[in-house]
Amino acid sequence: MTPFPPRLRKRALTLHVTSSVGWLGAVAAFLALAGLISSSPQTVRGAYLAMDVVGWFVIVPFSIACLLTGLVQSLGTAWGLLRHYWVIAKFLITVVATVLLLVHMQPVGHLADAAARAALAGGELQGMRIQLIADAAAALVVLLTAAALSVFKPRGATRYGRRRQREQTPQPR
Repeated sequence: MTPFPPRLRKRALTLHVTSSVGWLGAVAAFLALAGLISSSPQTVRGAYLAMDVVGWFVIVPFSIACLLTGLVQSLGTAWGLLRHYWVIAKFLITVVATVLLLVHMQPVGHLADAAARAALAGGELQGMRIQLIADAAAALVVLLTAAALSVFKPRGATRYGRRRQREQTPQPR
């Protein structure tokens, strides 16, 4: 595929960076809600209900947008999807994180359903709450790793990438 013209490339990059940062920020907000400790049952109930809303209406859409815009970026720029190991690693991180997020949303929904049925005290469903905190903290680390790969772009072209570079380099006459 031919690289995008500069204006289109910048627009696509803006969408990708925005969705990536949005995903990271929404996970941080989710972590804050999951870690909320309160003696007020209404506050705890509200946090659990908010976690479900933030998850389904903010985190999941941002993760899918990040995955799709990242794929578009890789196919429409010189970096390519299969030319550099860091791009492959970042793509795989995003795919796995998105799939795990969708699996992770099941216990979040269970917790929100339990909160919707009755006011919960801070200690109820403690094991599930701790799991959600651990999952959100791990997600932050994974998303920060993907961000670091984007910034530092560690060297290492794949065999395909090296071959493409040789093909594109003008041969001396």
